[in-house]
Formats: sequence, C-alpha cells, structure tokens
Amino acid sequence: MKTYLQKLINKENLSREEMKAAASHCFTSEVTESEIAAFLIALQAKGETADEITGLAEVIREKSSFQTENTLNVIDNCGTGGDRSNSFNISTTAAFVMAGAGIKIAKHGNRSISSKTGSADVLEHLGVSLSFSKEHIEEMLAENNIAFLFAPHVHEVLKPFSIVRQHLGVPTIFNVIGPLTNPIQLETQLVGVYRKDLLEKVAESLNKLGRRRAVVVTGAGSLDEASLAGLNRLIVIEDGKLTPMNLHPEEVNLPIYPNEAIRGGDSKRNAEILLSVLKGEPGAYFDTVLLNAGIGIYTSRKTDSIQAGIELARESILSGAALERLERLVSFSEKIPV
Repeated sequence: MKTYLQKLINKENLSREEMKAAASHCFTSEVTESEIAAFLIALQAKGETADEITGLAEVIREKSSFQTENTLNVIDNCGTGGDRSNSFNISTTAAFVMAGAGIKIAKHGNRSISSKTGSADVLEHLGVSLSFSKEHIEEMLAENNIAFLFAPHVHEVLKPFSIVRQHLGVPTIFNVIGPLTNPIQLETQLVGVYRKDLLEKVAESLNKLGRRRAVVVTGAGSLDEASLAGLNRLIVIEDGKLTPMNLHPEEVNLPIYPNEAIRGGDSKRNAEILLSVLKGEPGAYFDTVLLNAGIGIYTSRKTDSIQAGIELARESILSGAALERLERLVSFSEKIPV
C-alpha cells in the first residue's frame, strides 16, 4: 500500500491493474482503516482517472456473490447521486416504465445519501424487499423484466470502506463508482452524474467495463438525471466510440419546468409521487419520467431515437404495464421470508 500511496501523494496516476491490486489489498486484514482512509483521500486530492474508477469497480464486482459472468440483455439506470436537489426518485420510477416497455432492468440502488429519500427507501415503503437472493433476481428479470439490487446486500464486503467513509465525511471515489459496481453483467447502461467534469471519465469507464452501449447524462442545473429545466449534456458510448450530444426538452416535444417543480420529500411522499406517475397523472413529475425513461429506452436499443423512446415510455404508463411491473415486484416480495 505504501508504494501506491506514495504515487498518489506525488500526483501520479495508478494504472488499471495497479488500482485493482491496491483495491484488492484493502480487502485483506493487513490493511488498517487509517491506510484505507489515506488511500481514499489521496485519490480524491489527486483526482480520480477513468482507469482508477474502472479498476476499483471491477474489484468490487468480483467480490460480490451476486456477480454474473454471461452478458445478458439487461440495463441499469442508476445515477451517482450527489446533486442535492432533493428531487423525487426519478430513475426508480423510470425503471418501472422501462420494464413496462419490455426492457429487462437490474435496478441497483441504496438508501438516501444526498437526497431525502433513496431508491431503497421508497421501494421499501412500497413493500419491495431489500434482501432478494441471486436466484430471486434472476427469476424476476425473467418473469417481470425488473429486479432491485440493494447495494449493501449485494456488496456485503464493502463494510470496512463504509465505516471509513462515514468517519471521513467527505466525497471520495465511492461517490462516483456506485452505478458501475452493479454485479449483474450489463450489456447497456444509463448513468446520471451531477458534475459535467465526470461525464467523460464515467463514459470512458463504462467503455472499459465492456458496455456495448451506454449513455452518461448531466441534467440542466447539475442534476444526476435528465432535466426539463434546460440543456442536458450527454455522452453516448456505442461499440467503443464516445459521442457527445446535447438535448433540450423542446427538441423532444416536452415542456420546460424548473427543477424546483420536481422536488420530493420523505419516503411516503416520494412513494405517492411514484404511484401518481405510474397511474398517468400529468405534470412535471410525469414529464420528467418520460424524458428519463425515454433516454433509457433509447440506450437499450429498443428505439432508434430518444423521441421514439419517450413515446414508448408514455405507452408503458398509460397502458398500465409500468404499474403492473411494480405490483408484481411487491407481490414477489411478500413471498420472501423476512
């Protein structure tokens, strides 16, 4: 560890393999919490590279008993969080819309970190289990197009890092890599980041992780979701090629709303908002989900354009298919012993 720490202190980047070696060492009993803390702070002070992000994500995935090796036609739409917008659970709601449109989605998420209510908080309130087994997840993906992977449950080995991060109380590389650690081998992925400077780094990491197609987005007003407030910046990863693009809601026939219009609340309030969207109640929440689900559907290659993805998202909601995916997930959860 001292060798890697010295390199970071000297502002030298670690290669992907060096990062994997250093991260793997952190999981052994030979490394103290102080050394892990020093490692995370040195990385943050230097600035994490795509190779370092990729290396750590690979090690975390390899340590999970939920890891799958075979490439499946599965997507995730988890964001990094960190925008402190207190928005409702946009990507979680959009996940059910995408599933209703016929897309298999392994939704990776956690409890609240930077918002009032995380994906796990709102889903737990709705009656979704946070302790699905690997077999449960595979069954739900096959039968219902959607499964939820609660990050602490599928990454139990990360407890030492979690304790250190709590003590540090400052942003680290873990505030970036969450979406990249989904143990399911994803073919496609939609990732939201709240900082424009992370767009390319995360896009490069997704490419190195082998995604055949992916989209990284920073929303207007620095949201880690696509926003109806103005210009959204995206990078599309397609078979190894990274292509930047901009997207304004007016380009896809959606109205403009300020980000204040999509604020959420506690888990009860956000569950109410999620249900209102899946039941087709018009307004800022509904249109924001259409935009994000539309981008997700486009990312999955289900449509050739975001506009077509938005229309398929609308159909998923208005037909009742999206709500049915949630209801089936809750019913499945009720059969699982507590």
